[in-house]
Amino acid sequence: MNNCLGFISLLLFSVLPFSCVAKEYKLILKDHLFYPAEIIVPANTKLKLLIENQDSTPEEFDSFDLNREKVLYPNRRSVIYIGPLSPGRYEFFGEFSPNTAHGAVLVEGKIDADN
Repeated sequence: MNNCLGFISLLLFSVLPFSCVAKEYKLILKDHLFYPAEIIVPANTKLKLLIENQDSTPEEFDSFDLNREKVLYPNRRSVIYIGPLSPGRYEFFGEFSPNTAHGAVLVEGKIDADN
């Protein structure tokens, strides 16, 4: 029984740290537009983007700068983890609506000397 409790504790504490460290930022996709179009985040930090697609059609979140892509299903929430990032501007767009669905992650702060 002790071994089982120890294993459960180890599993719980190995999963908790990343979810506690990653700060959450919310984006909404509505009428083929991202709201807000720009989010400002701190440098050198792990981030969790929670994206809610309020449209009735799917969209694909795509970013060459962030090296991420993910299908956003209609009327659903999706999560994308990014970072840690150096200061700068990181563009993203909706691949199915590139003329309207676009935005950026603006990373502000000091460059980490360890990187």
